[in-house]
Amino acid sequence: MSETLKNSLARLPVKLGDIEAAASVLAGSVRQTSFDRSRTLSDILGADIWLKFENLQFTATFKERGALNRLSALSVDERRRGVIAVSAGNHAQGVAYHAARLSIPATIFVPLGTPTVKIENTRRHGAQVIEGGATLEEATLLAADHGREKQLTFIHPYDDPLIIAGQGTIALEMLASVPGLDVLLVPIGGGGLISGIAVAAKTIKPDIEVIGVQAALYPSMYNLIKAQQLPVRGDTLAEGIAVKAPGRITAEIIRALVDDIVLVTEQQIEQALSLLITIEKTVTEGAGAAGLAAVLANEARFKGRAIGLVLSGGNIDTRLLAGVLTRQLAKEGRLSQLRFDIADRPGQLATVVEILSHCGANIVEVSHQRIFTDLPAKGVSLEVVIETRDRSHLEATIASLRAANVVVDVGGH
Repeated sequence: MSETLKNSLARLPVKLGDIEAAASVLAGSVRQTSFDRSRTLSDILGADIWLKFENLQFTATFKERGALNRLSALSVDERRRGVIAVSAGNHAQGVAYHAARLSIPATIFVPLGTPTVKIENTRRHGAQVIEGGATLEEATLLAADHGREKQLTFIHPYDDPLIIAGQGTIALEMLASVPGLDVLLVPIGGGGLISGIAVAAKTIKPDIEVIGVQAALYPSMYNLIKAQQLPVRGDTLAEGIAVKAPGRITAEIIRALVDDIVLVTEQQIEQALSLLITIEKTVTEGAGAAGLAAVLANEARFKGRAIGLVLSGGNIDTRLLAGVLTRQLAKEGRLSQLRFDIADRPGQLATVVEILSHCGANIVEVSHQRIFTDLPAKGVSLEVVIETRDRSHLEATIASLRAANVVVDVGGH
């Protein structure tokens, strides 16, 4: 270990000993999730891809590690009065679940627009849930006021040494299982997860590379560490890491220990989420797929290396998930919308259907519009959604239609 790294670790507010102590607190109450190599993803990406399945925690999120470590440190009086937290969903569930286990009253503030699945899961654990504030930051101000009024202990989602230490137990498990890892790719919102992981990983294996991943729409920690001013706004699939104000403690740790922060687009997050479902048969939320998205976006950088990815959570709205999967089918040419302007006379629709059937394309949906169209009175607008094996099958189907003198446009292509 270099003197520079040794000095950095010595002055930080979280040490390896704190993380090891947290592991003792968590033992028997938080699952040691599996850390498995993905043979298929490794083959596709030309790297050794290892997946830490934190989406398989009871609350489907790593957040319960830090929450339990923090709750366990409360005094008897603090437990009696109760706790308050603010979260876009995952921290809320971790606090609510373990507060209920420890018989601690819990109140949770969530921003407006938080996915319903996260709100309902939090209520199911017995917490009082209050929706308020357009952003996580606004919800935090409301929660702080409410907590002061009711004398509740505030459980911060990331900027707390005990929370950070709890999250760092993930790195202990990863490196105990696979000591030969070269890189850890970790999602960053407020920075609690990567801070804990970086302290543990850099102490145990100083030469390991720790890289943070942020959604390109919310590059808050990226801006802070790299002295940039990229806009921070928008609706991201990775709402779990959509944080505008990074933590003070976490920023200090990240600046000292994290080797780099990379940004991923919404399209890359969608692709990663879809791959995890289709290949690994595991459901992650957008934030949980961010690490894989970073590998997809930077294949040359990570080629040949042993990479640990944290699938940080699996709490995604089912309607949103369905939309992501359907959009990915369209991008791959497996689901397409074809548009035809045909004459309004018998046999025209049958001709189109016969060609599609002959090509082996499956018809999913048909829309036959005579009224709401700018076509002449004797014309009909026909839209057909078809399923094909892949893009080459789609292109062959379109070629067959055009060879039969059927004019066709392909939506979205």
